[in-house]
Amino acid sequence: MTRRLIGSGSPFEAQIGYSRAVVAGDWVFVSGTTGFDYATMSIADGLPEQTEQCLKNIESALREAGSSLKDVVRVTYVLPDGAEFEQCWPVLRKYFGEVRPAAMMISAGLADPRMKIEIEVTALKGSSV
Repeated sequence: MTRRLIGSGSPFEAQIGYSRAVVAGDWVFVSGTTGFDYATMSIADGLPEQTEQCLKNIESALREAGSSLKDVVRVTYVLPDGAEFEQCWPVLRKYFGEVRPAAMMISAGLADPRMKIEIEVTALKGSSV
């Protein structure tokens, strides 16, 4: 099985030593992704806006891997304040409402206090609904 690494240009990847995504055969594993806009290294204050940017960042990595959000089979959400998760639901429904991947939400601290959500996905290329 071949393995291909995908980077986003985020300085975090080089500083920490990980890839935005790893393609292994037909599987795509996207690392925990935050709401930073990696082009400007800016991050919105609001949780819904950060959620939207997370998914745009993930979508970009999946596209580079030859996949899409429609191929996502598993998603993990990490929020410092789990009570705020409901604020994300409209954005998540917009992206995953038809896909309906297996999902889990964890409440845990994140690396930067400005981060309000981190999302990790696993996709299986060609599994679109």
